[in-house]
Amino acid sequence: MAVNTEPTSRERVRRAALKLFATKGFHGTGIRDVAQEARLSSASLYHYMGTKEELLAGLMREALERLLAAASAAVAGVDDPVERLRRLVALHVTTHARQPDETRVVDNEVRALSPRTRRAVVRLRDDYERLWAEAIDDGVRSGAFATDHPAVTRLALLEMCNGVARWYSPRGAVPLDRLAEHYAGLALRALGHTESLARAERP
Repeated sequence: MAVNTEPTSRERVRRAALKLFATKGFHGTGIRDVAQEARLSSASLYHYMGTKEELLAGLMREALERLLAAASAAVAGVDDPVERLRRLVALHVTTHARQPDETRVVDNEVRALSPRTRRAVVRLRDDYERLWAEAIDDGVRSGAFATDHPAVTRLALLEMCNGVARWYSPRGAVPLDRLAEHYAGLALRALGHTESLARAERP
């Protein structure tokens, strides 16, 4: 018996919206655009998506919930802040490289949400960034990291890693696992990790 691998109408709407929000932005995407991309009529679209804002918020929540779960699992039981930060950076880079549309929407479109809807999304984002903050703060307390402005450094590192979604190509010269490792090294050096600095200075 053949298995039907065609995406459902709801999934087609989700994929269409993700693609359009990532390329045209939320405000630049109309309902007709989503319907055309999903191969549905505008009238039937609301059956699968609710409002355009609800669709955007749902995409953001799904992406952030997956990222938060993966990050929490990656650092669970790891006491060493250096290793925790290394894992968080590698996961962030890998996720942004593999799901560029999804991550661009999460990173760029939160301001398109109304205040009430935005709060739930921002709460998830804050929960995720707290894992980074805890690793950096623990590293500073232990002497593994040296930075006068941990919060600013965290934001700078996240912004650096976010950029991967804009330029990464699997056809590039550096394999993704090596790229993630390289970014982890950059992050540790930015945090003044002594061992990473010494490694970078070796001839």
